[in-house]
Amino acid sequence: MHTAASTRTSNAPADHGRRSPGRFRWRVVDIVVASVLGVASGLIFLLWNIGYLGPKTLLEPLLPGLQGLLDGPWLFAGVLGALIIRKPGAALYTETLAAVVSALVGNTWGGFLTIEAGLVQGLGAELIFLLFFYKRFSLPVATLAGAGAALAGGINNLVLWYAGADAAFTGVYLVSTVVSGAVIAGALSWVLARGLAATGALDRFAIGREARARV
Repeated sequence: MHTAASTRTSNAPADHGRRSPGRFRWRVVDIVVASVLGVASGLIFLLWNIGYLGPKTLLEPLLPGLQGLLDGPWLFAGVLGALIIRKPGAALYTETLAAVVSALVGNTWGGFLTIEAGLVQGLGAELIFLLFFYKRFSLPVATLAGAGAALAGGINNLVLWYAGADAAFTGVYLVSTVVSGAVIAGALSWVLARGLAATGALDRFAIGREARARV
């Protein structure tokens, strides 16, 4: 006998199957917001392309490799995008788009290498969120993602820009850039994401709903 209860039971797996992919499916609003974040971050990259020159001249003579402390402002886009969008590919997309904007407007590193750096840095952050199955977006995870972006970007820089560097420079640079990535790209992006959510601007995202729940 085919009852309403059996109909509900038979439909349950199918409903679950339809809901599961939705958590990772990009919506139009995800694409729009990630794109806005990427473009805005790219403009910040452009400002830092100039702003970092002063601190760089002070740090380099102190200890070769210490300039890695200045890398964080070029790494935050991917972490911020992932914290808000919370979908696979968000970190990679946002960081790469920011690099594309920086490359198109122009900088001293060349267009292709800037975009390549964005891809590598975005991938470094993306892998951290993947390790947590895109379910954890806490401060420690954000900090790890910033460090991941920095480590990937730092190794890339050592290969392309500091080829032949000695062990001392390599160690100092990697430690410096990872610290910068963890603090600036990771922790500060987490604070910024929560601040944006508190304004109500992100109410269509999980982070916005979490902010309302805390009030």
